[in-house]
Parts: sequence; structure tokens; C-alpha cells
Amino acid sequence: MAAVTAVADRRLRRGGIAGVLGAGCGAVAQFVLVMVVTRAFSPADAGAFFTVTAMALMAAGIAKLDAGNGLVFFIARAKTYDYLGISGYIRAALVPCVVASCVAGVVLYPRLGPLAAILPVMVVGDVLLAATRGFGAMRPTVLVDGLLVPFSQLALVTCAALAGAVSWLPVAWGAPYALVAVIAWAELRGRVPRSPYLPGTTRDLWRHTAPRSVAGAIQAVFQRLDIVVVALLGGPAQAAVYTAATRFKVVGQLASQGLAQAVQARLVSALADGERARAGELYQTATIWLVLLTWPVWLAYAALAPWLLRLFGPTYGSAVPVALVLAGTMMVATACGMVDVVLTAAGHTGTSLLNLVAAITCTVALDVALIPVHGAFGAVIGWSGGVLVKNLLPLWQLHRRYGLHPFGRHTLPALRGSAVAWAEERRERSDQSDEGRQRT
Repeated sequence: MAAVTAVADRRLRRGGIAGVLGAGCGAVAQFVLVMVVTRAFSPADAGAFFTVTAMALMAAGIAKLDAGNGLVFFIARAKTYDYLGISGYIRAALVPCVVASCVAGVVLYPRLGPLAAILPVMVVGDVLLAATRGFGAMRPTVLVDGLLVPFSQLALVTCAALAGAVSWLPVAWGAPYALVAVIAWAELRGRVPRSPYLPGTTRDLWRHTAPRSVAGAIQAVFQRLDIVVVALLGGPAQAAVYTAATRFKVVGQLASQGLAQAVQARLVSALADGERARAGELYQTATIWLVLLTWPVWLAYAALAPWLLRLFGPTYGSAVPVALVLAGTMMVATACGMVDVVLTAAGHTGTSLLNLVAAITCTVALDVALIPVHGAFGAVIGWSGGVLVKNLLPLWQLHRRYGLHPFGRHTLPALRGSAVAWAEERRERSDQSDEGRQRT
């Protein structure tokens, strides 16, 4: 049993580190993309572009109806019976998402232009990629979502910037999402067994996912609303300044997402089997690694913000207070761990929804009160308030209901175990290398 646990921990560590590394590379690409746009175009044009892409990501986040996480939940549980009927779950997830994204594209076409046509492709690719994680595969997500898409966007947006074609920036940014759908579908074809549709599949999937669909829509709005609100209340130039100063928040978001993607399926299995101690161990292990990987970034960003922000242009140096609030808030958020993932893995999708409603209400109230007077700084205060509510509220709920904590008796053993496992892996590789040389 110990050997099985050790193997599972090694896979978890590898998947988590791979997810975080992929997220880090994607964050660097996005940071450089923002720098290219802000250096090539005026703050007004750059702000307009950032507003359009934020609206597209919000629309796609709403239209995917959180079906990807629903698939992860059902696919992870279906492993015990050889994934029977999973093809039906995937079809049941895709159809409503395609319809919702097509409707969103038609409604938002006056705002998004040609980018509206890419919304269904973005949604389908995201749902199919999530399904691969349900099978325990992290490589497609790391390679496609963490590397291929952001670096393809960077290359195409750079070409548009060099050509001075500001009107082509949204299309250049959206085109790489077509690759996600194609590659994710190819990955699933070899994993999903052909089986007849099981009665009740659609009902079961959406009974579980429906509350989370609303929560996923609110989450998508929460992540991008600040840019749109700044553009509406403060103008596109303030939106450009705010986007540049807060671009590093994607590091924390993607790092947390990378670890969550690696841990989510195992959390679902542990909680479904009543293994609360195992769930607590997974939660604490993921939290300490999230802190170790992201806190140095936030501390460095806070210290170097006056110099980093000038990379976007001379007018962006005034956003240092925004960067400091961002760094402090993200350090608190990462110390809470992936609280919402644990809460939904335990089946409390309705509670998660209420938490998100509280968070976005706090953000909107602060934004409306502060942005007209303080611009980008007022927006980051509103965002910070929402993030704190979004993390501290479920943290209290997990403590009250399950006694789960982000730090505890599994924290130091996780670090020691990872160090020992790392040494063992190096020893194994060294032994294999020696054997190879002897054979040669």
C-alpha cells in the first residue's frame, strides 16, 4: 500500500510541477505580449485591444458552462469500471456549450468583430482539454494550453504589431485556439472507449454541473471584469495601464490552475471514497508547493515594479501602487491554497456559487465607488477585496465542515518526501546511465 501511495505522490508531484512550469512559461509569453502591444501602440489602442480580449475570455468562460470540470469529475470516478459510457458524457457536455458559444458570438459580434467567430472553437477546445485531465493526462494541457497557445499568440500579435495593423490584433490573438480543439480531440480518441449511450447520462452530468455552471460563469466574469469596468469608467488608456500593472497576476492564477489540474481528479476520488485524510494531505501538499513557487515571484515583482513597469512605456511607471497591492493580495490568496477546488471536489458546488457571488458583489461595489476617482488603483482595490472574499470564505467553510487546513502535519513531510523522491530519481537515472555505459 505504501508503494502505491509513493507512486501516486510521485505522479502528483510530476504532474503538478509540469503544470506550474507550463503555466509559468505561458505567463512569461503573456507578459511579453502585453509589452509588445503597449510599446507598439498608443495607450488608447492598447486598452481597446485588452478590453476586447477580456470580453472574449469572459464570454468563452460563461459559454463553456464549467462542463470541463464536470467531465473531470465523472471521468475520474469512471476509472473503476473502465470508463464505460464516458463518450456519452463528452457528447452531453459539448452540445450545450457549442450552442451557448454560438449565441454569445452572435450577440457580441458588434463588440468583438471577427473574434466572435472564434468563441465556439475556444469553448470546445477548453472542454475537450479538460476531459484529457480526467484520464490523468497532464501533458496535453501543459504543452497546448501552457506553451503552444500563448507562444503562438505572441508570435502572431508581434507580426501584427510590426505591420502596424491594430485592427488585426484580436484575430491574431484568437487564431491559435483552433489548434487546442484539434489536438485535444486527437488525444481523446485513443483514450475514450466506444460504448453505447447510457440512459440518464445527460441528466447526471448537468445535475452535478448546473450549479457549477453558474459559478463558472461568475468566475469567468470575476477574472476579467476589472479590465472592462476600468475601460468603461476610466477610459481605454487607464485600462491599458491597469492591464500592464496587473499582468503578473496571471502567474498566480496559472500556477494555481496548473496544480489544481494535476490534483483535482485525485481529490475527487479521495473524497468520493471517504478518504478525508488523503484529501487533506493532497490539499496541504499542493498548498506548500504553490507558496514556494509563487511567493518569490510576488516578492520580486513588488521590489522590481518601478523598473518592470517602465518596460511597457514611460507612461506606465505611475502604476507601482497597483503592483504592490497585487503582490500582497496574491500572496494571501496562494497561502489559502486551492480552496475552491477542494470545496467543489467535495460536492459543494452550490456553496462555491454563493462564495463567488459574494466575491464579485464586493468587487463591483468597490469598483463603482473607487474607479471614477482613483482609476487603475481603485480597480485593483476592488479586485483585491473580491479575491480575499473568494479565498477566505471557503477556507473557513472547509475548516468548519471537514477540519481541512492549507498547512498542517502534512506540510513538512511533503517537502521532505519530495526531496527524498527527487534524490531517488536522480540515483535511478544515474544507475541507468551507468548500466548503459557498461553495455556500450
